[in-house]
Amino acid sequence: METKANYVLIGAFTILVTLFLLLFALWAAKYSSERGWREYAVIFNEPVTGLSEGSNVQYNGISVGTVQQLSLAPDDPRRVIAKLRLQADAPIKTDTRAKLSMTGITGSPIIQLTGGSPNSPALADAERGSEIPIIQTEASALQNIADTANRLVARLDQVLSDDNVEHVSKTLANIESLTGSIADQREDLRALIANARKSSEQLSATLNTTNRAVETVDREIAGKLPGIVAKLDSTLTKLDSAATGANGILNDNRAAISSFANDGLAQLGPTLAELRVLVRDLRRISDRLDSNPTRYLLGRDATKEFEPEPAAR
Repeated sequence: METKANYVLIGAFTILVTLFLLLFALWAAKYSSERGWREYAVIFNEPVTGLSEGSNVQYNGISVGTVQQLSLAPDDPRRVIAKLRLQADAPIKTDTRAKLSMTGITGSPIIQLTGGSPNSPALADAERGSEIPIIQTEASALQNIADTANRLVARLDQVLSDDNVEHVSKTLANIESLTGSIADQREDLRALIANARKSSEQLSATLNTTNRAVETVDREIAGKLPGIVAKLDSTLTKLDSAATGANGILNDNRAAISSFANDGLAQLGPTLAELRVLVRDLRRISDRLDSNPTRYLLGRDATKEFEPEPAAR
């Protein structure tokens, strides 16, 4: 009985140790697995059509994780929250950006991570206090195409409004009326074009004649130009000589000119005053001579002629 009891104890102990080792191995595997991954969140402000749980997450084209969960934001249903399970050594920086992308023309959507400069801090370290670090998003190419298409459709609606369609119809009607008028005046247009061609030919002949005349004048001027230049040179030489002579005369008579400027000009004022008095006296004498020359010259009145009285009848 003691031998059987020992076998039971040994077997139970072996089973317990085996279970403990198995549980420890499972816990260690889970711990190591959790340490090899890190959770992040991405909030999209656009529809994520085609994206599903388990979709691939790439960083510059390299797979670094998967989408773990998708849900609508409780405070704003227009926003979509995507929880990501990424490799712990993935370089997620504060300036890393997430956007929707396509693996091909017919491929399923994925989340593409871009950016992340070397000097930027890690996002997990910057948001250590938060529960899950949030990666900022940017508009995807699909969203940009959709926005552009919406703007184009809106502009087309404005261009193709009822008023614009009516204006275009009126413009087409006016063009049709104009083309009809031009067709009716085809002969007049043909004559106008012929006259324009003749006028162009006459203008061309006139320009040729003018060009030949200008060339003749240019040749004549070119032939006379050396003589004109020679005469101008001689004239300038004479002017230079005259200026030199005048300068010499001024230098030789500088003392006389200075004496005249100092003494002669000083006496010029009294002389002019005396000349002014003399002119005034001469004017007075002239006036007296004009009025009564005899009295002025002889100092008495002119002799009156005797006129006999007529005889009484």
